[in-house]
Amino acid sequence: MTSPIRKKAVHSTQTDESKGDSKWWIVLVLLTVLSFGTRLHKVDEPDHVCWDETHFGKMGSWYINRTFFFDVHPPLGKMLIALSGVLTGYNGSFPFEKPGDKYEGVNYVGMREFCTILGGALIPFTFISIWEMTHSLNAATLSASLVLFDVGTLTLTQYILLDPILLFFMLASFVGICKFRSAALSEFRVNWWFWLIFTGITMACCVCVKFVGLFQVTFIGLMTIVDLWFILGKLSKPISYTVKHFVARFVCLIILPILVYVGFFYIHLFILNKSGNGDGFYSSAFQSKLLGNSLHNASMPKDVSFGAIITLKNHRTGGGYLHSHWHLYPENVGAKQQQITTYAHKDENNRWLVKLYNDDEKISFNDTVRYIKHGDMIRLEHVPTRRNLHSHREPAPITKKHYQVTGYGENGTGDYNDVWKVFVDGGSDGNVVSAVTSKIKLVHVLQHCVLTTSNKQLPKWAFEQHEVTCSPNLRDTNSYWNVEDNINPKLPNVSFEVYSPNFFARFIESHAVMFQGNAGLKPKEGEVTSKPWQWPINYKGQFFSGNNYKIYLLGNPVIWWGNIVVMVLYNLISIWKAIINKRRSNQNEIVADSKQQLLTTCNWLFIGWGLHYIPFYAMGRVLYFHHYFSAFLYSSMLTGVTISYLLEIIKTSKPTLIRKTIYDGLIGLIYASVIFSFYLYSPLAYGMSGPISTEKNSTMFGLRWLDSWEF
Repeated sequence: MTSPIRKKAVHSTQTDESKGDSKWWIVLVLLTVLSFGTRLHKVDEPDHVCWDETHFGKMGSWYINRTFFFDVHPPLGKMLIALSGVLTGYNGSFPFEKPGDKYEGVNYVGMREFCTILGGALIPFTFISIWEMTHSLNAATLSASLVLFDVGTLTLTQYILLDPILLFFMLASFVGICKFRSAALSEFRVNWWFWLIFTGITMACCVCVKFVGLFQVTFIGLMTIVDLWFILGKLSKPISYTVKHFVARFVCLIILPILVYVGFFYIHLFILNKSGNGDGFYSSAFQSKLLGNSLHNASMPKDVSFGAIITLKNHRTGGGYLHSHWHLYPENVGAKQQQITTYAHKDENNRWLVKLYNDDEKISFNDTVRYIKHGDMIRLEHVPTRRNLHSHREPAPITKKHYQVTGYGENGTGDYNDVWKVFVDGGSDGNVVSAVTSKIKLVHVLQHCVLTTSNKQLPKWAFEQHEVTCSPNLRDTNSYWNVEDNINPKLPNVSFEVYSPNFFARFIESHAVMFQGNAGLKPKEGEVTSKPWQWPINYKGQFFSGNNYKIYLLGNPVIWWGNIVVMVLYNLISIWKAIINKRRSNQNEIVADSKQQLLTTCNWLFIGWGLHYIPFYAMGRVLYFHHYFSAFLYSSMLTGVTISYLLEIIKTSKPTLIRKTIYDGLIGLIYASVIFSFYLYSPLAYGMSGPISTEKNSTMFGLRWLDSWEF
């Protein structure tokens, strides 16, 4: 529903509409042709894996092969990449091992073209959105042109990545809400319902590609709340009218997106039904649903006994397996004994032999089966290296207030610092430890500390696995473990199918693991990252291809720096308008501004930019330059509308030939600057070869305007 200001402004801008549909369609078709032409040009180059294609191409292959994996993002983007691969003849066999690997004999172009086509749709989406909000052909054309001629957006949408899919659904939902608001005069008719439902579905798809899609949900939610507020103020309508509008939006923008989102996860879990390298991030019960996993239709002893070979999985969400290997802690990191870590993948080095704490009891142990019970004291011997799980009063590698945990001894013989006491969560004396289902703690008998994991990543000397410590805080929340594998030929096996979780349990656990994985993303050694303050100023780009054929993600500096200048102008104009309106005695004069709708649109676009940018300052995870492009689209639209507003003032306030000449000259200068800068910087997107930009014979010589640019 539109406000009185919107009605007046739309009425006053009918001059644009009265020019007829032909000009509107000509501009839209021209922008669309240019968009797909510039995006699909050289889409097959380079013919090797570029940047994160190594991840998302690989994940597409896993979907095609139905192999389960772990990723921090929801599944829709990867499923669409896999679908595009299947439809274009890719069979899921290419390994996508690392950037630079040649696509030899692999049909990779179909997946690139799919992502590129979605990226190409951003330009017509921008045009339609701004038109629906302003009914200004100039504002819509300029906004779409700024997105069209940005080399950064071009680069980001030409490869097998999630970003073009995310941006597609983000702007599709923006088109939907703009069209829906424009259909206010035909409320509760087919057109009105179509755009409301379209908005809800595309909004859900946006979140189901990446969780940052929640910023778009928030944005659309704010627009919806404002619309409902104006509806509530229509005193000529009964309260039932407001209720109908509220229920329609509640169903289509909350209930429907939730159902769509859950539905995509159902498809995701249905497709990925085979065991893969991501199993270890999930609970033992979750893994029992995966074909080929050792726990699928598992048959093993129900209870754990001395003499069993077991694996211990940390019970926190996404917890790894208790792990060791032949490598020792380095100098100056506690005692130089064998490393103990947690590792997220299944491995022979996760296996431990459960022994009696007192070696003198070996004779009786060999004759009978003795179950491990709450309160028992044990030793754990690492099967491959035959060293015992051990702790002492040396500080842990990272968490210095905890004690170091090591592998100690020779051939299973150690000392009394190898002895641990077993406690079953909620148990009492006599309770037997069961595989999979029992949550246990291991408390060190001499040091009175509990075996735990800090969830902190160790350096390369520990292969970036996670730290295991012995915490003096016996209530440490990460100190719970469960026995996953339980091997003992002396005991009968039972089926563990009864512990398999249902869909909703797996749905909830998937999200807990994804959220934890997202929060734990840290930069790897030598990896190029960036800070949010660097993004709007185009401070530093990002290599997509570093071979002889170089691709460098960098925004068009004329557009990006122009966006900053115009955003400052927009804020100054907003302050000036607020002061002028406040000092007017007749409040109706506020409505009389024929260009108010352009400013109202700017307000929404500024909010959209802020919602997609500012939250990154609060994120603790690793961040990259490409995270800004959602906000960039709103910033470019804001620039297009603000410039149109300023040019309209020049053209329409006391129109003269000089003013029209100035107007036409400024429009020509803006478009010429944007297009020429696109021409100059297009090799960053289409590929550079030869020397770097500092050398005179380079195609980019003289264009490295900031020292922080690396091309």
